[in-house]
Amino acid sequence: MCSEESFGTFDAAQLKFDDKGLIPVIAQDHESREVLMMAWMNEEAVKKTLESGKVTYWSRSRQAFWIKGETSGHVQKLVDFRFDCDSDCILVLVDQTGPACHTNRRSCFYRAVRDGAAVELMTPMG
Repeated sequence: MCSEESFGTFDAAQLKFDDKGLIPVIAQDHESREVLMMAWMNEEAVKKTLESGKVTYWSRSRQAFWIKGETSGHVQKLVDFRFDCDSDCILVLVDQTGPACHTNRRSCFYRAVRDGAAVELMTPMG
């Protein structure tokens, strides 16, 4: 069931974070609408993203903030920040520089199942 509609000033605390304080985030190219990746944010990462315009995730493995492209140069600039009707999932529309996936592919969703077999949809860039 969708949460009660509330419009006006946004407060990151209104989002529904899981028991680890995280919320899933889908990154989508703002022009092509291609789904690029899925990652996690905590409340502070949401605030940092909205304040800086640089998409900032929470790395579960490193237990640290991760500004997309900070070390690789494959930056995600925030174009639009959306959240679903249950307030438990975020969609960020981004201007993606270079590959979004750590495998050097445009998208993390580069594999598919076709006729019962796993197939590669795209190869690494460059």
